[in-house]
Amino acid sequence: MSTTVTLPDGFQYIGAAFVSTVFLLLGQNSVVGRYRKRAKIGYPQMYAEKAEADASKDALLFNCAQRAHQNTLENIPMIYTLTLVTGTRFPIIAASALGFWSLSRASYTRGYITGDPKKRATVLYLAGQAVSLGLLLTSAYIAGGWLYEGLASKFL
Repeated sequence: MSTTVTLPDGFQYIGAAFVSTVFLLLGQNSVVGRYRKRAKIGYPQMYAEKAEADASKDALLFNCAQRAHQNTLENIPMIYTLTLVTGTRFPIIAASALGFWSLSRASYTRGYITGDPKKRATVLYLAGQAVSLGLLLTSAYIAGGWLYEGLASKFL
């Protein structure tokens, strides 16, 4: 069975939103590099050891920056998938959601690199989480429709 996918008007905005995530990752990468240098943590060491972080504020800040960046990398595949699926029906909403998510992750990073990980959960970050949930629910609705259409065409 072959399927033709017709992208709706406005889908090009999703490309722009994807680029926002590249700028986010570049910014986080820069922050991690800056704190790595200050803390004198060499490659390939991914994090400062506990003793290093306890002895050096720079090492602690490096760990916080590295963790914020790593957490973003862990979430990128999921948010990309949700954005693409939602974008097949609601491209402007999907693009706006991804752009907002990028902004919320920047806020998350800024809060995290204070050295107090509790400050990572800013209001903007929490709003970004709500946006992610909205993308999840919308994507599930769309994917459920696809499944129903596929099954209905075979069995009903």
